[in-house]
Amino acid sequence: MKVLLLENISGMAVSQFKEAGFEVESLKGALDERELIEKVRGTSILGVRSKTRITAAVLDAAPELVSVGAFCIGVDKIDRTASSERGIAVFNDPHSNSRSVAELAMGEIILLMRRTFEASTELHAGVWNKSSAGSHEVRGLTLGIVGYGKIGSQISDLAEALGMRVVFHDVAHVLARGNARPVSFRELLETADVITLHVDGKVQNQDLFGEEEIRQMKDGACLINLSRGFVVDHEALARHLKSGKLAGAAVDVFPVEPESGGAFSSPLRGLPNVILTPHIGGSTEEAQQNIGQFVSARMIDYFNTGNSQLSVNMPQCHLEYEPGSHRLTHMHHNIPGILRAINDILADRGINIERQVLDTRGALGYAIYDINQDCDDQMLTKLRAVPQTIRVRVPGVAART
Repeated sequence: MKVLLLENISGMAVSQFKEAGFEVESLKGALDERELIEKVRGTSILGVRSKTRITAAVLDAAPELVSVGAFCIGVDKIDRTASSERGIAVFNDPHSNSRSVAELAMGEIILLMRRTFEASTELHAGVWNKSSAGSHEVRGLTLGIVGYGKIGSQISDLAEALGMRVVFHDVAHVLARGNARPVSFRELLETADVITLHVDGKVQNQDLFGEEEIRQMKDGACLINLSRGFVVDHEALARHLKSGKLAGAAVDVFPVEPESGGAFSSPLRGLPNVILTPHIGGSTEEAQQNIGQFVSARMIDYFNTGNSQLSVNMPQCHLEYEPGSHRLTHMHHNIPGILRAINDILADRGINIERQVLDTRGALGYAIYDINQDCDDQMLTKLRAVPQTIRVRVPGVAART
C-alpha cells in the first residue's frame, strides 16, 4: 500500500496516509511523464498539485493504482477519461482554498486603488513621490464579480463589509449574498470600477476577456484575474494598461507558467501599476493544510470502503459498512445486464447480498456490494470475466484490474 505525493503536498496528508497504514513517499517537485512512469510503479495512491500531468501512459505504468488526488481545485492536468477507462477514481478539493483566494483578491483591490504597488516600486528605486493623484478609497466603488461561486461569493461579503457596491454575473442561477445584485455581463463591464474574475477552466471561458470586453469597461477601471491564465488576452490587457484605458491590474495566473524558479515572460512585466504573482492565490499554509486533510481523507475512504462520493469522474456511490460484512466493488460500462450477471455469480456460490448500491455516470456504472462471505480468487476471476467489466476490487486491498 504505497502512496506517492508530488509537489510538496501538505504534511497533513502525509500524516493521515501514514496513520491509515500506507507507506508514503513525498517529493517537493513535479515530475515529467518519463520520470513519473518510472516512479509510479507499485503505487496505490498518487497525489499531485497543479504542475504534474497525469497521462494514460502514467496510469498504465501503475496497474495497482486505485485513485489519483489533485491537492488543488483544477483537475485539467489529469486525464480523467483514461482514469475512468482504467477504473481509477480522481479526487480534488474545490473549496478549501477559497478563503485564501478571496483575501488575496481583496488585498489587491485595495493596493490597486491606492496605487500602493507603484509607490512602493518608486520608493525602492529611491524616488520619493508623495501624491494623492489616482488614489482612491474602495468605499463607495462598484466591484464587479464574474463567477459567483465559492470564491466570488466570499469576495462579495468582504467587499460589502468595506462599503463597496457589488454586482455580479454568473452563467448559473445563484443566490445573491447581502446586497449584491446580479446583472448582465455587459452591464457589469460598463459599471464596475474593479472587475475580478473567478470562472472555471471550461473551454468556453478561453479568452473571456479580450479586446472587446476591455473596451467596454469603464475608463480608469482595474481588472483582477485569479482564475485561469487563458481567460484573459494578456496582449490586449497590456495595450490598454499602457494607453491608460485601465488604471491597473492584478494577475496571478498565466497562459504559460514555468516551473518554480524558471524564467517568466509576459507582456505585463514592467508595467507600473500591475501586480504580478506566481499562481499563489490558494498558497497559504492554512489552505494547503485543509486541502491535504480533505483530499487524503476522501482517498483513504475510497480505498478502504469503495465510497466514491465527491470523485470528479466516478458515479457517486455511498454504502454504510456493517461490521461482519465483506465488501466488493464492481466498475463497468453502463449497459443492461451487468448486475444480473454479477448476482448470478454470487448466487451460484451460495453468497447472500446483504446490501448493495448502484449509480451510473455517462458510460460508467459502479456498484458496491456487502456480502456474507469473503471473496476468494476464483470468484474474483469470474467477476472480472463478466463482459464490459472495467475493474473489480476488494476495498482495502490493492488489487490489479
